[in-house]
Amino acid sequence: MNFASVCRQLCQRSSIAANRAQISALFYDHSAASRNDKGGTIYLNRRSSNSYSASKQRDGLSIGETYRRNMRPPNAIAASSSLSASPTSSLDSDLIETSSSIVKNDDRLDAINVSLVDRLPDALQPYMRLMRVEKPIGTWLLFFPCAWSIGLAASPGCFPDPYMLAIFGTGSFLLRGAGCIVNDMWDRDFDAKVERTRNRPIASGQITRLDAFVLLGGVLAFGDFLLMQLNTYCVLAGVGSLSLIATYPLMKRITNWPQLYLGLTFNLGALMGWAAIKGSCDFATCLPLFAACISWTLIYDTIYAHQDKKYDAAVGVKSTALHMGVNTKSYLTCFTATMVSGLIATGVMNDQTVPYYLAVGLATSHIIHQIVTVDFENAEDCGKKFRSNYVVGLIIMAGIMAGSLLKSEKDSSKKNISGENQIDQSASL
Repeated sequence: MNFASVCRQLCQRSSIAANRAQISALFYDHSAASRNDKGGTIYLNRRSSNSYSASKQRDGLSIGETYRRNMRPPNAIAASSSLSASPTSSLDSDLIETSSSIVKNDDRLDAINVSLVDRLPDALQPYMRLMRVEKPIGTWLLFFPCAWSIGLAASPGCFPDPYMLAIFGTGSFLLRGAGCIVNDMWDRDFDAKVERTRNRPIASGQITRLDAFVLLGGVLAFGDFLLMQLNTYCVLAGVGSLSLIATYPLMKRITNWPQLYLGLTFNLGALMGWAAIKGSCDFATCLPLFAACISWTLIYDTIYAHQDKKYDAAVGVKSTALHMGVNTKSYLTCFTATMVSGLIATGVMNDQTVPYYLAVGLATSHIIHQIVTVDFENAEDCGKKFRSNYVVGLIIMAGIMAGSLLKSEKDSSKKNISGENQIDQSASL
């Protein structure tokens, strides 16, 4: 059977309109990825032709499908319309299977997370997107300062405490979700005016502020339960961080440096991780780490803020991206210097070994590459550079672990004995 015969048969089908719509959607889904929210997640439809046939029987579209279609850029909509208008756009099932296989070969982490959210019941999907479950980069960036601190507190020759890593990892997921909920509740009107954020669940009307508030209560309750598993020092620090989380969205209205406030909020784990292991905070080690993490936040979140600078300026939202303007790269270079200085000071105070400093150097080169190559007029490139910061976190974490494993237990014992002798001498005087 030749191609012309296939086309004639397809044109005789009563469901030709539905077939056209499906082919258009398949072409869009693997070639015109749409981006939304922090982390620039790519929305891909991974359903095969069989699952589509089943979904056609339902009335209307699912919430996830409506969300993705609303996020289509104008050029994708135009392409989809032109395909639907042409009789030859109705292809056979082989083409559908080929298109589906192209989508399935995409192994990007964001696409996988979106696919997982899309498989949830329609009623749950807006709540998961409100917490940015499909965009894990925010959770990673919140978790790494905690993990670094826990790793630095590990005994010489030992790995970081896996139980504490699990507690702080889960807490990072919940705290980041709570922060996103609070942010979207504050910024509902602003988000509706910005192309990248106009389809967030609250701004688009998928859920109400009351729904979000109920979800926030549940997330914080679970987070409090985890917090109670830690010592008193960490509990007090954790409770104190809630006020920072609640007020961060206001900073975008009153100061040009909301990213600095975010750094203070996002990196308290650099103090809490050590305290969770040791019972108290060694400020000689943790304060330089805290300062380095704040500088890191200023770097990646300023790059991120450049995505929306035109919209922010129009609606009156402030940011370091707008404040720094054409001098952004000079500012980011200075922040890189303070970050590296803080990490080196932390390593010195923690008696770190060669692998740690090699990791700091490698992470620094990665950040410098970001600063040199980023195109601040290209929102997609800014999002890509922002998301790449998880590599920085992994490099530093690997350096901390390797450096701690090479620490000498004997050297650590000598240091403790020396400290005890000084105490004894002071007491005798």
